[in-house]
Amino acid sequence: MDCPGDWPEPIVRVQSLSESCNDAIPERYVKPPEARPVLGSTVDANIPLIDLGGLHDDSIRERTLGHVSEACREWGFFMVVNHGISDELLDRAREVWRQFFHQPMEVKQAYANTPKTYEGYGSRLGVEKGAVLDWSDYYYLHYLPCNLRDFNKWPALPNGLREVIAEYSAEIVRLGGVLLKILSINLGLSENFLQNAFGGSDIGACLRVNFYPKCPQPDLTLGLSSHSDPGGMTFLLPDQNVPGLQVRRGDGWITVKPAPHALIVNIGDQIQVLSNAIYKSVEHRVIVNSAEERISLAYFYNPKSDLLIKPAKELVTPDSPALYPAMTFDEYRLYIRTKGPRGKSQLGDSLKSSR
Repeated sequence: MDCPGDWPEPIVRVQSLSESCNDAIPERYVKPPEARPVLGSTVDANIPLIDLGGLHDDSIRERTLGHVSEACREWGFFMVVNHGISDELLDRAREVWRQFFHQPMEVKQAYANTPKTYEGYGSRLGVEKGAVLDWSDYYYLHYLPCNLRDFNKWPALPNGLREVIAEYSAEIVRLGGVLLKILSINLGLSENFLQNAFGGSDIGACLRVNFYPKCPQPDLTLGLSSHSDPGGMTFLLPDQNVPGLQVRRGDGWITVKPAPHALIVNIGDQIQVLSNAIYKSVEHRVIVNSAEERISLAYFYNPKSDLLIKPAKELVTPDSPALYPAMTFDEYRLYIRTKGPRGKSQLGDSLKSSR
């Protein structure tokens, strides 16, 4: 399956729509009734908050590992503090990207993306003609593997953005390695199992910065449609002031309330496959706001794209047979990029299509 070289329809920047449509959003952004958010009706709860500082204290290390294990098994989402990334860097990363999106359109348009790699400035996911669109713009770029790292795609303005990308990326990759060890230990595997399954040091790491402009009808649309993340593990730096991420919990949705300078971590589809569904990726979506814009940074820590991903043989037994066939991340990602976000069904649908 080849991805088209360009978008099927002219691209409209949602930020420009937000500035021009005062009362109503275009029909292309109106979700069907069953997919619309019912604002104010979410479950009154929050995802687990875990202090990773406990990993360095022998008296509470096992308890901390247990908290991560429970979050992966029961939630698929959790927040981490004392993760080793400075508050100052987190604040700088958010602010410099906010400045990027408030530059003149011609500056941003120079980085316009295509479906081939998604790298650059974008406003839609998926290439199906006539699809209902999400109320967001984004910027996507590769960090690893190094051969995909194209500094010409890293915005030159505002000043300092490229330096922030490099520093923040290195920190996220470090943290990703730490958490993969924890997940491996909790699964009863060797501590390097998941890292090796991802390709050792030869992994994929990419950033999508999401910009959600103000929306005059937030009850009719979504900033990002319901989906589970196709990759390995995601680290989200949320907007500190404007909530928007919603995580499915049973039949309802939880609006995540971020802790100060916490990172939100969620399990992706590839770890669900590797763990044979002991850990599950969880459906999530983003709501938008009529009064305030919102920005977030989603970092995807992924397997090397051409490695076969399949359930760990140590986790496959007669009572727990392998639930998924082997598939490379490239094959899986191409399906998602073609179809766009498809709720939780994308995992089963894509694997069925490979048989």
